[in-house]
Amino acid sequence: MGSSYKDDFDRSLTDPEGFWSEAAQEIVWIKTWNQVIDKSNPPFYRWFPGGVLNTCYNAVDLHVETGRADQAALIYDSPVTNTVKTYTYLELRDEIATFAGALASRGVSKGERVIIYMPMIPEAVIAMLACARLGAVHSVVFGGFAANELAVRIDDSEPRVIVSASCGIEVNRVVPYKPLLDGAIELARHKPEACIILQRPIEKCALIPGQDIDWEEAVDTAEPHDCVPVDATDPLYILYTSGTTGQPKGVVRDNGGHAVALKWSMKNIYNVEPGEVYWAASDVGWVVGHSYIVYAPLFNGNTTILFEGKPIGTPDAGAFWRVISQHQVGVMFTAPTAFRAIKKEDPGGALIKDYDLSCFKTLFLAGERLDPDTLQWAEKKLGIPVIDHWWQTETGWPICANCLGIEQLPIKEGSPTKAVPSMDVRVVNDSGQEVKRGDIGALVIKLPLPPGTFLTLWNADDRFIESYFSEFPGYYKTADAGLIDEEGYVFVMSRTDDIINVAGHRLSTGAIEEVLAAHPDVAECAAIGVADQLKGQLPLGFLVLSAGVDRGHAEIVKEVVQMVRERIGPVAAFKTATIVQRLPKTRSGKILRGTMQKIADGEEYKVPATIDDPAILTEITSALGEIGYPT
Repeated sequence: MGSSYKDDFDRSLTDPEGFWSEAAQEIVWIKTWNQVIDKSNPPFYRWFPGGVLNTCYNAVDLHVETGRADQAALIYDSPVTNTVKTYTYLELRDEIATFAGALASRGVSKGERVIIYMPMIPEAVIAMLACARLGAVHSVVFGGFAANELAVRIDDSEPRVIVSASCGIEVNRVVPYKPLLDGAIELARHKPEACIILQRPIEKCALIPGQDIDWEEAVDTAEPHDCVPVDATDPLYILYTSGTTGQPKGVVRDNGGHAVALKWSMKNIYNVEPGEVYWAASDVGWVVGHSYIVYAPLFNGNTTILFEGKPIGTPDAGAFWRVISQHQVGVMFTAPTAFRAIKKEDPGGALIKDYDLSCFKTLFLAGERLDPDTLQWAEKKLGIPVIDHWWQTETGWPICANCLGIEQLPIKEGSPTKAVPSMDVRVVNDSGQEVKRGDIGALVIKLPLPPGTFLTLWNADDRFIESYFSEFPGYYKTADAGLIDEEGYVFVMSRTDDIINVAGHRLSTGAIEEVLAAHPDVAECAAIGVADQLKGQLPLGFLVLSAGVDRGHAEIVKEVVQMVRERIGPVAAFKTATIVQRLPKTRSGKILRGTMQKIADGEEYKVPATIDDPAILTEITSALGEIGYPT
């Protein structure tokens, strides 16, 4: 690779075949590819066609064979059950091989689908890799999803087997999974041939004869299964992401390009060496969990951490510092939401002082926009580089980042730095024409997308084209809005539907939130556009205050209104904000601005399946009512 970020980026665009062929040498292939990229049927690009490999072999078996058998591969840390358990690469391989045998004995083979509906426990990772070992296609559904949402995914993917657990464990409650699973199977047209259920000690469930198999019994009688060769272009997994129509979109990832891109990213983006401890504090139900809890760290020979807990409440706002110190984490990746929650509970960072964090060298944040106030707080309290980066379920790995393993670039607050090699990011207007540097528009990526990105949507090629490639021909539509400055730094301001049009002026909710978050009493915030007869839309702010703030709410609102006026200008017409106890979010931490906007505008809305706590919407409705919305 090149000696600088610019060298690598330029080469990735001028010689993508050479660039990615070189990166692919880091993966063990059973058979080498015929060509690096097949461009014959855009936008259905295929990377490394003709190549044959096995993803599980590259993640686990390879390290057993090359000297890492006794190194920790997976550390399960569960404050909600007071459990820490470590698996070496050898132990993890043996568990995976045995469970692969259990799946195979139930008819699971190459190309068959398996739904995994589990909490954050080692068996979820084992099940994912067991599917990869067999060449089966796994589809992880976030544990605790409602029965009707799970049923939709069952009907779409048509799994032969579903793997689940008796329950999940939240901070202060147990969530029984079996009634939800049974309800989903009853609702679904497609019926799985079997369900393998892990009985958790805290709450066991009744098994249905002829349908359910106890996990322990299944593995006790299973023969370990070898890795099955698969084509590079064969699907590895389906991951459902919310669709605007309410019908979830099944993002399909391949085996070959995925392994190459994720292995490359660990060193070049995250600057993690084999053997180091890496922690992505996310969930295997989301793309971060797939890419950076399971696959990428294991491809790279790292120790990865599976955390069954929360940033606060398990037991306090020092939970992350305890894990980092106890397990000697070098690099961590989580969502800005987690740090805003920590900052709200412990604004002075007092709990950090209780732990030795000398091992901790870099913090990466992604998932939603990183406001400068949270960035500054983390930098000041931790004294390490805090790296914002931007990516999506569809891309599978970062679009923009400060690629620390290539060259650390200066940080600009509010920017995830520059496009990573092979991500040719542009900004276009509604007509698909590129805008000048510094102007806001739709963020798009010039085709072809690099390896590791999605192949299509499961059973929905037409929807794949319509959703992502029809509006801006020749580009992938990210559905995010932003700008690129004169130095090539990308600023992701908001989803394109979060652009507010105030009397013809296009304003970003992200820019307004940046100002709101800068108020010293504000721990977290959101801005939406609400309908206005005169101006079309007006911005409305939601403020969550830091712990211990006891000033008058009216005074704080008056101050943030003045701050927006000073920093963005009267054109923003920002006059109203309300203080709330919490914001409605998805389980992955994304704020549900669209739902709040519908409530404020008096429109009908559907409670999103991904919402963390539906009761919050009642609180938001009440808070809006107090300030006169809907009008």
